[in-house]
Amino acid sequence: MYVIIVGGGQVGHSLARLLMAEKHEVLLVEKDPARYGKLSEEFGESVILGDGAELDTLMDMGANRADVLVAVTGMDQDNLIICQMAKILYLIPKTIARVNDPKNEEIFQSLGVDATVSSTRIIGSLIEEKIDAGMFIPLLALKGGEVEIFQTQLSSDSSLIDKKISKLTLPQNCIIIAALRENQIIIPKGDTILKENDTIITLVGKDAKDTFKKLFL
Repeated sequence: MYVIIVGGGQVGHSLARLLMAEKHEVLLVEKDPARYGKLSEEFGESVILGDGAELDTLMDMGANRADVLVAVTGMDQDNLIICQMAKILYLIPKTIARVNDPKNEEIFQSLGVDATVSSTRIIGSLIEEKIDAGMFIPLLALKGGEVEIFQTQLSSDSSLIDKKISKLTLPQNCIIIAALRENQIIIPKGDTILKENDTIITLVGKDAKDTFKKLFL
């Protein structure tokens, strides 16, 4: 399966790693030259420099043969435009967009985006729930259980506390999607520092689950 990912931030970077580990053909697109330089050191020719909202970039991607396009930039309007062009001009069968503002989800869906992912909505739906530190609660299984989304709370002795996400040594097939801290929803970035009692939402591949769980103990 050929997957195009537009946006080389933490979400796009981690998703690319996850899909490549599952032997999919992946092309990651990043428009910031400095960020592109770092990504190219890891992904080589599987990352290109360009603006996914421009027609020339989509053409360079080989969008006409892609099976899936995922737009995960930090701008909702860009993600919508990218998905619409992919669907209308290049007939990509499936488009998935990151939606930073949950209020935009209905608009995206009404304009033809096949699926939306809102970390804010996932965390918001869990605000009223109480879980014990270190307890892993499965929220969703994908691909027949090959990938799962978990909710857990950082215990006082977790090795993740007071560390920047960019400095964490995480298993290859995992992504920290979002965090909840005192009713505040946090969309994590590289410089986000995790704190004791943070509630964490994670996307984890089956082969990395046990290793990832140990980080929270």
